[in-house]
Amino acid sequence: MSTSSQFVSRRSFAKLAVGVAAAAGTGSLGACSARGGTASPDAPLRIMAINHVWSLAVKRRLGEFEDRIGRKVSMALLTADQLASSYNVKLNASATDVDIMMVRALQEQLVFSHNGWLTDLTDRVRGDRAYGWSDFQEAPREASITAGKVLSVPVVTERPALYYRKDLVEDLGGPPRTLDDLMEMSLGLTDRGKGFYGYVGRGQRNGAVSQWSSFLYSFGGDFVVDGKSAIASPEALTAYKFYGKLLKQAGPPGATNMSLEQSLPVFAQGKAAFFIDADAVYSNFLDPKISTLGKRVGFAPFPAGPAGARPHNIPSWSLGINRFSLLRDDAWEFIRWASSPEMAAELQASGIPGARQSAWSDPRTLASFPPELAEAMRLNAERGIGHDRPSVLQVGRARDIIGRPLVAGILGNPVEPTARDADAEFADFLVRDNRHRES
Repeated sequence: MSTSSQFVSRRSFAKLAVGVAAAAGTGSLGACSARGGTASPDAPLRIMAINHVWSLAVKRRLGEFEDRIGRKVSMALLTADQLASSYNVKLNASATDVDIMMVRALQEQLVFSHNGWLTDLTDRVRGDRAYGWSDFQEAPREASITAGKVLSVPVVTERPALYYRKDLVEDLGGPPRTLDDLMEMSLGLTDRGKGFYGYVGRGQRNGAVSQWSSFLYSFGGDFVVDGKSAIASPEALTAYKFYGKLLKQAGPPGATNMSLEQSLPVFAQGKAAFFIDADAVYSNFLDPKISTLGKRVGFAPFPAGPAGARPHNIPSWSLGINRFSLLRDDAWEFIRWASSPEMAAELQASGIPGARQSAWSDPRTLASFPPELAEAMRLNAERGIGHDRPSVLQVGRARDIIGRPLVAGILGNPVEPTARDADAEFADFLVRDNRHRES
């Protein structure tokens, strides 16, 4: 669900950052650094966050935390694009007027790490036994580590869910448990003459990659293996062909132009039998203002492929500390409080899936979700892989390359030549990306 964004280097953004700082009347930003300066006793702890249900829930509880640390807390809620732009300006200027940052670990952390913008939290999370770093699920926990350092703490997680029409699968033995079953049922239920499709999902070149990842893993593949491109491996080719056939033969026309925004309404309006996408979007299908499905919608785990059911289980949003903050101790106290076992359980019980295993093991935290969905989420979390895209600096560019064979398959074109060409391009991309990391 995360929108991709590209972060520019320090050098290319430095002049703009200084200009923005001067215009805002904060000309002192350029002199601020992590190595000097002391915060005023009445300086607020500043949080920059995405406008999200998690942020809103935490913001309502800030008074409790302010009493705890004896300091005012300010939380700015922004869109993803606004957040990205603000980070570019502030962090390139070594700004001290942001302490805690809500980040997408899979989209931004590698770049932030490369630029030296995030505080190393390793000793804090591992040295605090009461905090319970090992309580975080392995997949999102590992996604929080870059070059051996813990640079963020996951607070919101996401997995794919299989959404299906209950009324259409009752006579078929229930929802598909394997990818082969999904293909067979989807093809059998498609009726193009009536404008009905067996399957709908993302087919847009860049946007489809994250959802296709679970298909790739379940066929036994990955984006990168032993540091090298693996998108032309036999497993990847099979996954490309499978996904292409699914949308080509059982999906709606124009699938290659469909992101979440275009594919979700097709299922919500009862025009498709199956839909696989983020479990976070489930409420759309229960909202009568958006959906015509009502009680006909069902929820199931990601189907198993030859390598088993291997969906992604990712930290969609995490918390990090600005390395230039003058309130890093208070910032850590906020993260410690906001991601504590108690807070994770409380928020998950209100419908916001977190990353702590203790919360997922407590049935009370799943009571707000439809029972079928709660079980699907729990199983997908147990089986999950901690990434839905390759770990590179230029994530958007990598997704464009990986998405080329996807589009070829959906259009009914031969996948192998496109995959071989994309593999060569991705291999060259990885070499250059690694050089940038080391520079």
